[in-house]
Amino acid sequence: MKRMIIFCMLFFCMVLTEALPRTVKYKQILKTIEQLETMVKDKGAGLLHTPENPVEGCLYTAVTCFKKGIQKLQPLSSQDKKDFNKAIRLINKFTYRDPGECESTCESYEKKTPKEFLKGFANLMK
Repeated sequence: MKRMIIFCMLFFCMVLTEALPRTVKYKQILKTIEQLETMVKDKGAGLLHTPENPVEGCLYTAVTCFKKGIQKLQPLSSQDKKDFNKAIRLINKFTYRDPGECESTCESYEKKTPKEFLKGFANLMK
C-alpha cells in the first residue's frame, strides 16, 4: 500500500513538473508580446491579418498567421532594434503542434494595425 501511494505521488509530481515549463513559456511569450507593443512602429506600417477568437481547430492556423505577421513588424526607432530583434527571435521559437482541421487561412482574417495585431496575439496567448 505504501508503495502504491509513493508511486502515485511521484506520478503526480512528474505530471505537474511537465506542465510547469509550458506555462512559464506561455507567460514569457505573453510578456515579450507586451514589450513589443511599446517598440513597434504603428504609423506608416502596413496592416496585418489578425486572427480573432479562432475556433479550437484553427489555433494552429492562428499561431502561424501571427508568426508570419511578426516578421513584417518594424521597430519604432533604431535604438530599439536590438531588443526588438531579440523579442522577434524569441517569438519565432514558439510552436504550436496541433494542426487540427481548419478551413480558414491567414488572408481570411481582417487586417489591423501592428499594435492591434499584437493585442490580438496577446489575447490568444492568454
